[in-house]
Amino acid sequence: MRRSNRRRQQLPVDPVRLTIDRVGHDGRGIASNEGKVAFVEGALPGETVDAVFINRRGKYDELRVQQIIEPVAQRAVPPCEFAAVCGGCVLQHMQADAQLQLKQQILLEHLRHSPAALTEFECLPAMSADNLAYRRKARLAVRYVHKKNDVLVGFREKANSFIADMESCAVLVRPVGSLIRPLRDLLMSMDGKRDIPQIEVAVGEQKCVDDDELDKVLSVSLILRHLEALSETDLNRLRDFGQLHNIHWYLQSGGPATVKKFWPPDENKELNYFLPDPLGDIEMRFRPDDFTQVNAKINRRMIRQALELLDLTELDRVLDLFCGLGNFTLPMARRCAQVTGVEGSDSMLQRAADNASRNNIDNVQFHVADLFTEFDTQSWANGGYNKLLLDPPRSGAIEIVSRINELAPDVIVYVSCNPATLARDAAQLVMSGYRMTHAGVMDMFPHTGHVESMARFERVSEGR
Repeated sequence: MRRSNRRRQQLPVDPVRLTIDRVGHDGRGIASNEGKVAFVEGALPGETVDAVFINRRGKYDELRVQQIIEPVAQRAVPPCEFAAVCGGCVLQHMQADAQLQLKQQILLEHLRHSPAALTEFECLPAMSADNLAYRRKARLAVRYVHKKNDVLVGFREKANSFIADMESCAVLVRPVGSLIRPLRDLLMSMDGKRDIPQIEVAVGEQKCVDDDELDKVLSVSLILRHLEALSETDLNRLRDFGQLHNIHWYLQSGGPATVKKFWPPDENKELNYFLPDPLGDIEMRFRPDDFTQVNAKINRRMIRQALELLDLTELDRVLDLFCGLGNFTLPMARRCAQVTGVEGSDSMLQRAADNASRNNIDNVQFHVADLFTEFDTQSWANGGYNKLLLDPPRSGAIEIVSRINELAPDVIVYVSCNPATLARDAAQLVMSGYRMTHAGVMDMFPHTGHVESMARFERVSEGR
């Protein structure tokens, strides 16, 4: 093999002084260093900082703040002592209202720079709730570190794949955030500690309560992924831990189909969350490895806003694409003539149907379909819908909006977890004869660069 004569470029040792111009979509400050773009971790727009290099690339450099020379008013003291290292959060050094403004700005910039140059719409008030102890779903990495003779449990560090050395987590709901150190101690005591790469967190509710009471009725499940069979001694340790901390354990030895409940030894394999509704509270059951929204309060408010934007009547027929467990489907069905939910996962759809039956909602239909392929031959596509709710994955729904005139709804509400694909799809809808009337962000993931948003469209022509 021919050996390259090129050596890895050494990073400058001395810090550089930079003035931060703006902040990127990933939460890093952006500056210019000798004509080259510099991404600066931990810096905010308007600040002057001394920063050290952590990486150099052809078109840009990556740095980390060493000292703040001139801070701005938006700077905050991170509420978590591990925020400087842990990559689970990237914006804890920014005040919460400034984070919200940043996310709204990111959405508006994407819409403005889309091919349709979208600026003429009503900006929805930025939606927020608690910015700590909000996160109900997470995948925590696990690793036994031989040099430390310790087990790490948590999120990855910033800018690398190492697991952050953390004792607790401020954004996970409190019953879980306070378990990081006990989990480390548990795993360190286990014979199989070298063969456990991940713990998945899923949190539900024990009953329906108001938003401000949600943290008092939580139930916690943990999925322990293990690469080798666990010893009986290790299983006993898990039982004892579950009993002590009121944890439901699930074990996963391979793919998703191998997730099995381990503790307590009962037949109840599901969790619940509840949607308070003036027309009757809705109980949603789910399995710990199902997709659910991570932020319960924002989820409730998001549903209410979607219902307001759809302005449903008893005559409406609604199509809910990417319906999942029925998170939007069931509240909509309480207010209109018929809702059809379509989802790619057969198991998720079965639980959606079960949720409808459990809540005595009988004006819904569910269909399994690949929504990224042609749908004109599908029976559900000819339902004569006048309203549509879209809640696609990060890749968006270009396959659907490119053929929106085959469905021809009068009103569309689009829930997005990626402003870039929302802007792309919004431009396609405008080209197809729709007008965007509303758009705004929802802070589903406080302290992160994740931008959740919602937009409303109405049909103004038959398209062109």
